[in-house]
Amino acid sequence: MSKYVKNLITGEIKDRLEGVDDAIVADVIGMDSQATFEIRKLFREKGINMLVVKRSLADRATDGSALRTLFAPKQGGVAVVWGSEDFVSLAKEIAAVVKVKEFAKFELKGGVMDGEAMSAEEVLAVSKWPNRQEQISMLVGQILAPGANLSSQLLGAGATLAGQVTKLVEQKEGEA
Repeated sequence: MSKYVKNLITGEIKDRLEGVDDAIVADVIGMDSQATFEIRKLFREKGINMLVVKRSLADRATDGSALRTLFAPKQGGVAVVWGSEDFVSLAKEIAAVVKVKEFAKFELKGGVMDGEAMSAEEVLAVSKWPNRQEQISMLVGQILAPGANLSSQLLGAGATLAGQVTKLVEQKEGEA
């Protein structure tokens, strides 16, 4: 491959990975075209991008970025996967694909989260964390819990008092 072509491909990779800080690297070598198509379709439906690149070209394209550590061993091709709402959601999707029997040759290699390199095991551990939506719902629940407790305590006492007043009224009407 000529230097001119390498520079063109490097520029294209750099443009596609512009602004990407979190990504996962997987090995797709040996997968048939149908399985690759199915994975790409699955990812596309969830807003996840996948780019199969040669490590040496990706290493040149990501020079100076947080993704540089993904391409340290400079031989062979890899699939770079990025996108989704947050890194945890991305890791959950990748973990789900790794478990599917028909995608057995899709092998997780590692990732980068917030500029820190991660091994495949660490990415799988992150996939068990709550994602952004789950964290927001837990936070909202914690914020609303004291108000709900106070409301139930106030309404509980008021309901008891109202029940007693109703009984007194019924008794007085019964005597009259």
